[in-house]
Amino acid sequence: MSKDRVPKMRVAVVGAGLASAPHFQSLQDLQAELELAWVIGRNAERLAALNLPAGARTSTRLEDLLDDPTVQAVLVLTPPNTHLEIVRRVAGAGKHVLVEKPLEVSLDKARQMVDICEHSGVKLAVMLQHRMRDAARALAQLVHSGDMGSLVGASASIRWWRPQSYYDEPGRGTLARDGGGVLMTQAIHTLDLLLCLTGMPEQVSAMAGTSAVHHMECEDTVAAALHYPNGAIGSIDATTAAYPGFPERIALQFTQGSATLEAGEFHAELLDGRKIHAGQKQASGSGANLMAFDHHAHCAVLQDFVTAIRSDAEPAVSGRSALQVHQLIAAMMRSAGSGAAVLTLTQP
Repeated sequence: MSKDRVPKMRVAVVGAGLASAPHFQSLQDLQAELELAWVIGRNAERLAALNLPAGARTSTRLEDLLDDPTVQAVLVLTPPNTHLEIVRRVAGAGKHVLVEKPLEVSLDKARQMVDICEHSGVKLAVMLQHRMRDAARALAQLVHSGDMGSLVGASASIRWWRPQSYYDEPGRGTLARDGGGVLMTQAIHTLDLLLCLTGMPEQVSAMAGTSAVHHMECEDTVAAALHYPNGAIGSIDATTAAYPGFPERIALQFTQGSATLEAGEFHAELLDGRKIHAGQKQASGSGANLMAFDHHAHCAVLQDFVTAIRSDAEPAVSGRSALQVHQLIAAMMRSAGSGAAVLTLTQP
């Protein structure tokens, strides 16, 4: 059946804060396939100010979308500590869910959310959009082809900047609302992509702290060493105290060559003489303007989510796959708190 003959999927959005902008842009791009039915938020005045397509309705009551049998999927864009309860209710109503990262504020709650959706028979996707960037997909294809050989070393550098005013917003950088600092809120994207490329390390040793740059509850600076099952060694360097903010970078070494991914560009050189390049430079919100990035990777995650629902397939960025990065972050923070190396290899 041609795409123009497939009925539009009716979707709803819960949460209309700052992070919702790229989601609304993506819904606009996919308007031939999707129809926005509801936007649910806490602030009626903010909802009234939204520029929504004709037919979209707003409400401060989650029940309004739950009671609408025509809504098939819901985008949950609220703060992390609200996700579990909202997703429990949405999944209970039989609606598929795409949730903004992180899944929840703790690994235990994230696992609960994944289990709830699986038991309810609904799809759960997560907005970890770095996986869907063109350069990242090209690198993943090369790595998984086996042409690079086996992993020797890996590093991830996320040297971002956030001014103190960012953390002065209520709840920002707190355990109660966000579940953590730089790892859960900023570095999670790059760490998730790193795991997609290398697999899970078996052990991590980490140090974490809050620098003199910020007054906040949680960590703004983390360094970690990783040990992989095959003997490969990796490192992680993450901070929001590096003014003015720099592009995140992943570097991988294999027995048959090396590859780097930085600022939306991928470069690889192989021992057989091949040189491979993909992608183009792009911003990622690494500086004070946290929304300074392209929304097209968001759109790719949403498009894949819709396709997974229509074809009854697993989303590319599924809730269960996202448990790995939560598992790694939890292990890093346990190691930082105890001063000891922590095993990470358990099934998410």
